[in-house]
Formats: sequence, structure tokens, C-alpha cells
Amino acid sequence: MLKSQERRAKRHKKIRSRISGTADKPRLCVFKSSKHIYAQMIDDDKGKTILAYNDSEIKKAKKETKAKIAFEVGKSIAKEALAKKIEKVVFDRGGNRYHGRIKALADGAREGGLKF
Repeated sequence: MLKSQERRAKRHKKIRSRISGTADKPRLCVFKSSKHIYAQMIDDDKGKTILAYNDSEIKKAKKETKAKIAFEVGKSIAKEALAKKIEKVVFDRGGNRYHGRIKALADGAREGGLKF
């Protein structure tokens, strides 16, 4: 692995040791690749994914920057979570630094109505 990937994996492991999601307050997990961004809500007690969303639907419809698309993913997952009566979540940034697309997704989720 590259040094940067090793550092991200180490940060992610440290973060995951401290946070966990439940059915009432699931974990909003974010994964970012060079081209796409994915978000899912996970109940760690049962080991189940409650809902997931990615940027594939948004990219087909709009030609926007990656940060704006991440913001829309955050708003969309918040809308789906509120439909399932989930208001509070634990944010898992996946070992990434909290800036850029990760921050945009979190801001979109907050604007969509999620609290964390």
C-alpha cells in the first residue's frame, strides 16, 4: 500500500474503535474514491446496512463538481433516513480528513435534517 493509504487505514481503525451505530442512532459511513462518493447507514448491533446511497443517480442527471455532488448525496441520504424516521446519526468519515467532499456530504446531511 501507499503511505497515504496506510495512514488512512490507521485513522479509520482508530475511529471505528470509538464509534458504533445502533438501530436508534445508526452510523453514517462515508467512502470516497477518486471518482465517486458513497454513504450508508449501518446498525452495528445487528451488522446490517439500513440504507445506502451513492452519486450514480446524481451524476447522470447533472454535470457538477465533485463537492456539489457530495452535498447532494448527503441531502438525499438524509431525506431517505427521515422517511425511515431516523433523525440522529453517528458520523464516520472513514479515516479521511474532514474537508472537501467529506465535509460537503456532512453539510448536505445536516441541511437535509440529520443531527450529528
